[in-house]
Amino acid sequence: MKPIKNKYKGMTIIEMMVAISIFTIGIGGFTLLFYKTWEMNKFALEMGQSSMAVSQSVNKMINYIRKTRQSDNGSYALVSAEDNDLILYSDYNKDGVTERLHFYKNNSDVLMGITSPTTEVPKVYPAEDDETVTLASKIVNASDVPIFYYYDQNYSGSQDSLSTPVDVSEVRLIKVYLQINIDPYNAPDNIQIQSFANLRNLKGE
Repeated sequence: MKPIKNKYKGMTIIEMMVAISIFTIGIGGFTLLFYKTWEMNKFALEMGQSSMAVSQSVNKMINYIRKTRQSDNGSYALVSAEDNDLILYSDYNKDGVTERLHFYKNNSDVLMGITSPTTEVPKVYPAEDDETVTLASKIVNASDVPIFYYYDQNYSGSQDSLSTPVDVSEVRLIKVYLQINIDPYNAPDNIQIQSFANLRNLKGE
């Protein structure tokens, strides 16, 4: 009597190698997909956090600019107004004392210099900023894209901004415009944040 042959054969070495290769490729693809998804989500989260921080900073700037007023020694409310540099007087910390505020772009940061007047009379504002704080980071405005735009009392929503450096006596409205991107070399594109401030205390001048 002939022995019965087993109908079910095991995998050959070649079949096993092929199966292992397919499995390895699949795991590699899944790992890459997971990594890319994690990177995109992480980037989106960081962009969201950064844009929220910049938005809050813009709101602070607008609030300071909106309350621009005459200095404590009688100087005009606006000192100078340029594309990326603005100096004005405002009550920064709501203590009744008018500080000189200097907003300017330094590389990818927007900074604010704060200077208080001397206590003696007549009051004097030191030439240099007393304190400097960072308002916004990761700002990517190109050299031809200002962060400040200035408008006179006739602005109705469509006129071009005043040419800089402007005659500060003409300024009644200021726009702050920032572009932010934590990684300019990768998508997504820049996030744009802008807001307008009417100079309330200058309307009657």
